[in-house]
Amino acid sequence: MSKYKMNYFADEDVLHILIEEGRESECRELAHNITAELNEKGELMGIEILKASEFIQNIVLEQAGLSDLKIAG
Repeated sequence: MSKYKMNYFADEDVLHILIEEGRESECRELAHNITAELNEKGELMGIEILKASEFIQNIVLEQAGLSDLKIAG
């Protein structure tokens, strides 16, 4: 497996994590706003997270045990 590459598109608030280069054959929804990109063998090639800043904020606060807090802004 290659090294992961991440691209953040601020205008759309989308985080794309590339796991393996190649042609995408299928896309599956893993959770709300999170999709997996698969090749023709069904292997994971990438992950796309919509509303990425909100997703990451929620994960960080949850892991810190501070899920009841809101970030200003």
